[in-house]
Amino acid sequence: MKVLVANLGSTSFKYRLFDMTDEKQLARGGVERIGSAESRCFVEIGSYKGEMTKPIPFHGVAVEACISQLTDPTHGCIQSASEISAIGFKAVHGGRLSGVQRIDEHVLAAMDEMNSVAPAHNPPYMAAMKQLAGMSQIPLVAAFETDFHQTIPEAWKRYALPADIANTLPIRKWGFHGASHRFIAGRVAQLLGRTDARVISCHLGGSSSLCAIRDGKSVATTMGMSPQTGLPQNNRVGDLDPYALPLMMEHTGMSLVGLLHHLSTKAGLLGLSNGVSGDIRDLEKAADGGNADAKLALDVYVAEIRRQMGGMLMALGGLDAIVFTGGIGENGARIRQSVCEGLVDLGIQLSEANNSGGATERRIDASTGKVQIWIVPTNEELVVARQTVAAIQS
Repeated sequence: MKVLVANLGSTSFKYRLFDMTDEKQLARGGVERIGSAESRCFVEIGSYKGEMTKPIPFHGVAVEACISQLTDPTHGCIQSASEISAIGFKAVHGGRLSGVQRIDEHVLAAMDEMNSVAPAHNPPYMAAMKQLAGMSQIPLVAAFETDFHQTIPEAWKRYALPADIANTLPIRKWGFHGASHRFIAGRVAQLLGRTDARVISCHLGGSSSLCAIRDGKSVATTMGMSPQTGLPQNNRVGDLDPYALPLMMEHTGMSLVGLLHHLSTKAGLLGLSNGVSGDIRDLEKAADGGNADAKLALDVYVAEIRRQMGGMLMALGGLDAIVFTGGIGENGARIRQSVCEGLVDLGIQLSEANNSGGATERRIDASTGKVQIWIVPTNEELVVARQTVAAIQS
């Protein structure tokens, strides 16, 4: 059974093709600048790397372009699109609907309700799903990012809202990056040789979140009702007192819609650094050059990780392992060092040598404390592929 896993942005389509017989990745690729006069379509199949440029007006056409590369007579890895048993979407927010779902009008309606909460994610996914449903007979599956966090106890997911609002609207701390945290839960159980470990999974990247995992299940996470909350993101504000909104509206003259857009595109690390960058690599370079705003952005990012890590520790009642994953988590040695600094009394001690270099997946603690520290590359697409197979088989 072959499964295509789709990861969408407003103008991009990225994918991986898996043969689920042995979970081998057959190909990866994508399309950039969808809707522009010329779009870049790229593919990697084994050692082959191919690229073409053509107009791709919308996501449905992007899938057709990708399939044409996958079925190329010379370099392709499948003979026809009929070999693809399903397309799995790493969908973000279904609100009242979570889990893994065969895509139909009911699923699309649930996603539509949450467009204002996930404006950068839900609309492009819905558009692609609708286009593909009308263009192809391939089954479509949505694996929602909130799924892994359904096991969080009610006390850790509720906001202190009036009961009539909480009982009417899907306002909860739903959590996101579920596929990544689910992968980490499974992999850490293998690495530690136990399924009952208490783990803090640190998914750090352009979008970041922490997850407290016990017995392989999520018990707390830093993101709330929307992907805009929790840690500062590359250009999204993260946690913010709601009573700051009217003050900012009065000061800037922006409408609520305009201000929310501003806080989700110009805030976070980009805003803290006064426009230097939302990318940790750029910020570290600028900070090393004496840029105080860049240093502030880095300091706030680390401080928020440490603050929210304390909440994860309390949710677990103890700690056996910390795992860093995601682009920053896997590659940001300085961030990892800063996050773990001065925590020896908690049994957390990083090895400078192990942290600075080594295998892609490796243990980086000093082996003197009781808490193991790991770098584990995540594989969200494989998790979605597995969920997709389960959904279409059921």
